[in-house]
Amino acid sequence: MSLKPLLPIGLLFISFLVICNSATAQYKSFKISIKGDTLNIVDKDGLKQGRWVVHVDPLRGEPGYEEEGVFINNKKSGPWRKYTLAGDFIALENFKDGDKDGKCQYYNAFGNLLREENWRAYDASAPYDTIAIYGKDNNEIIGFKVVKAETYSVKNGDWTYYDPTTGRILKTETYDRGHLVTKEAPTQFVSDEPMKKIKPKEVLEYEKKNSGKKKVHVRDGQTSN
Repeated sequence: MSLKPLLPIGLLFISFLVICNSATAQYKSFKISIKGDTLNIVDKDGLKQGRWVVHVDPLRGEPGYEEEGVFINNKKSGPWRKYTLAGDFIALENFKDGDKDGKCQYYNAFGNLLREENWRAYDASAPYDTIAIYGKDNNEIIGFKVVKAETYSVKNGDWTYYDPTTGRILKTETYDRGHLVTKEAPTQFVSDEPMKKIKPKEVLEYEKKNSGKKKVHVRDGQTSN
């Protein structure tokens, strides 16, 4: 059996560079994580694409944070996770076409649930939407109207606020496409037992993959236009 001669190391390295340059030629800029993943892609049209890690410094008394998730054509899409600059998980938000959509959960730095929000993102691809008209002094629906849909988010569904120490429900508000329908009295305790900490599946998967470290470190990459 004859053996084919191996390529010299220099040619292998050149071939690797050609493949890498070909794969990133469509990007204006990007970053590489310590695992070799391509992050923070800006495509040739200047749009954010793929998985991003965003760092925000403290400003005017507001704490900084880091968040990670996916951009599609410059718009946040799907689940986004937010962390303190010390690496503590503090929020899981869901997006559709750049706007909040569905359930969003917020935690303190100790992992205790503070509140759950529900949002609805209006789909700009659907040109019109039907919304309810409520009476001035009550929550009764007195009619409906058709409006032109634009891309934006409104509160929709239950918003629940918790005591982070005991897990008790402090307050629940219910919204119908931005309109406050009900507002329950504060300190409505459902149980004297502390609420169990339930982390979203996405967070558990992330923590499992990144066990032993708190931040995703990346290095810059830049390609020519």
